[in-house]
Parts: sequence; structure tokens; C-alpha cells
Amino acid sequence: MDARNGIGGTLTGLDLRAEIDRLRKERNAVILAHYYQKPEIQDIADFVGDSLDLARKAEATDAEVIAFCGVRFMAETAKILSPGKIVVLPDMNAGCSLEDSCPPEQFAAFRAQHPDHIALTYINSSCELKALSDIIVTSSSAEKILAQIPLDQKIIFGPDKNLGGYLARKTGRDMLLWPGVCIVHEAFSETELLKLQLQHPGAPVVAHPECPPYILDHADYVGSTRGILEYALAMPGDTLIVATEPHIIHQMQKAVPDKNFIGAPGADGNCNCNICPYMALNTMEKLYVALRDLEPRIEIEEELRLKAKKSLDAMLSMASATVGMGDLGPVKVTGD
Repeated sequence: MDARNGIGGTLTGLDLRAEIDRLRKERNAVILAHYYQKPEIQDIADFVGDSLDLARKAEATDAEVIAFCGVRFMAETAKILSPGKIVVLPDMNAGCSLEDSCPPEQFAAFRAQHPDHIALTYINSSCELKALSDIIVTSSSAEKILAQIPLDQKIIFGPDKNLGGYLARKTGRDMLLWPGVCIVHEAFSETELLKLQLQHPGAPVVAHPECPPYILDHADYVGSTRGILEYALAMPGDTLIVATEPHIIHQMQKAVPDKNFIGAPGADGNCNCNICPYMALNTMEKLYVALRDLEPRIEIEEELRLKAKKSLDAMLSMASATVGMGDLGPVKVTGD
């Protein structure tokens, strides 16, 4: 039994889908699911999308409760934007390797060593890190935001060194990169990807910019989760190799079932290492319990929330509601 979430034999025999639907109505709740969630959770959600898009959709509804099926920083973002709403996360242990790679106290000390730099921080970060930052970016808004920052302004980019490095190569900006990585996107194997391309000649490769350079170098399109999905729906061919968390393929298959979508492989060619272990912690059972008990609940102290919101507001202003637009195009990596 999962004592923390109250899950055990008491749920045996429940029609979870029906019970979740009942609680959704009773609680006046909206259920959000990130593209990386399991198919059954995506299928029961009111909205499926990327983290910021989901938080903004929830903000625009009259729901009193937000059940965010994603990871903790996503639920925190929803709470930052909707402080008057109850925000629950099915499993509070659903964290993020990027968030873990950048402890706020270490980042604060790093910033103090570079007082002439502004902090441009990826949204995949804790509320505390957002509060220490000047501007938040998403993978779809980062390039547009960078273009608005004066060329002589020194920049710290964190916590994802792969996204930061990609932006630096794409734009020519010299940035100090925090050395964090996403364990999912770091797991893709260049050797296995090349084997897969030989098996499917002519099939384009799409990749998230959290991937390391040796994967991005083989991509025909690099973009956010939403951008990758839009590319898949619009592509003229019938086969696509996808280098991001493979649960996004569920939405692709639903939209265009006649096409063949293949997840890029990990090191041994068939491991599950490209499935996010944090996203996988959320289950239908835990979603049911979260709606039933309104726990685990995201709570953010107001002073911290306002500091974090300031950096989010800077992004929203500079991106001018461009979520899902301006996805980064492919870049060929040269040198080391």
C-alpha cells in the first residue's frame, strides 16, 4: 500500500474513470496532462499539452481545483498563475532531473559570482529558482526572448546546458551555462539512432532541444513538445523518428493513425530509459485519490510566489503569447 497517497486494497473494484469523472464534477476541477503522461491519463484529461500552455489554460477556466498530471515544477507554475485555486499533484515525488540539478542556494551563490549577468532560466525549474531569475523561457519562446536582450548584456542560462548550448549555437550568443541535463533526453544513443535511420531511409528525425548535440545534429526539426507534435501532423511522409519522451507519440497516433511514429532508442536499442521516471509516478489511482482528498496539494508562500511570478511575467510579456510558436529550427553542430 502507498500510505502517503492512501492507495491500497480499498480501490480494488472501483471504476476509476467513472469515479474520476464524478469527482471532477463535484470538485469543479480541471484535469491537466502533459504530453509525457501515460495514455490513460492523457485520455481522461480536459487538456493535454506542454507545461506553460496547460497552466495558462487552467488559469482561464472557472475551475476551483487544478489536478496537474505532470511533474512538480509544472504544478507550481499553475499555482503561481492561479493562487486562488487548489492545485493538486497526484504524486508529490514527481520531480525533475533538471530541477534537481540546480539547487537554489548553489544557483544564488553562482549568480553572486557574476553580478553583471542576468539569469535566463528554463521553465523546467523550481519555484525557488524562478524567484532567483530575471526571465523564464520555454523551448518555444527562448529564441524570441534572446533576440530582445541587448548583445552586450551578459547572460547566465540554466539549468539545461543542452538547451542553452543549442541556443548559443543557433543565435551566436555567448552564455554561461549551468551544467544540468534532462536524464530522459540525455539517454538517447547516437549509434542506435543512426541504426534506426538506416532501417527507415528518408524518415525525418524530430528532437527536443533538451537532447545533447550529437542527437540534435541528426534532427530535421528541433522544437518544443507542441512543435514536435505539430510537425508530426503536418509532415508529408508516413514515418517519423521521435527523439523525446515517447508518450507524446500517443497524441500523434490519435491524430494521424495511418502514420508510423518510432521513438528514438536508448543505449542498448530497446531499453525504457527514455521514459521519464518522474512522469511515470502519476497513475489513475493517484489521480483519483488526489481529487478525492485534495492532496497532495501545492502550497507556495506568497512572497516567494510573487518573486517567481515576476520572472514568469517577464517571459509572457517578451514572448507576447507565442507559446507553441517560434519553435527552434534545426542547427548543424560543428566542432566539439
